[in-house]
Amino acid sequence: MEPPQRYDAIISVIDIDHIYREVSKKSRLGAPEELNYAAMIISVFIRYVERIPTIKDLVKHLNEDIAFKINCGFLVSDHIPSEASYSRLITKLSDSHCLEEIQERIVLAAIQEGFIVDELWRLILRTLMREIKRR
Repeated sequence: MEPPQRYDAIISVIDIDHIYREVSKKSRLGAPEELNYAAMIISVFIRYVERIPTIKDLVKHLNEDIAFKINCGFLVSDHIPSEASYSRLITKLSDSHCLEEIQERIVLAAIQEGFIVDELWRLILRTLMREIKRR
């Protein structure tokens, strides 16, 4: 599967709108208003899919690879957010409980569709999500 299709398959099950509402800018202080928060959120998820170890490496990859930038949802004209902007985004994600809520919905859907067959798998997925959040 090509990266755009793989990214779409993963992102399609995640409620990006819910995450966006949690992290979108609500005041004039802090991160610049012109940041593409939706693309930032998607790029954070894709970072794990592509095994990009750090935010610094993600920013570098976004700056160097126009196809990757577009696949993450950025426009060609968008500026790539700084490491500090990503740090603020990740802090907001950590402070809100939206990721846990979304994880629960995805796990329940996977159980209902037969992808997860018992509590052991559910425990494994929950542990993985906690580990991802800690990074």
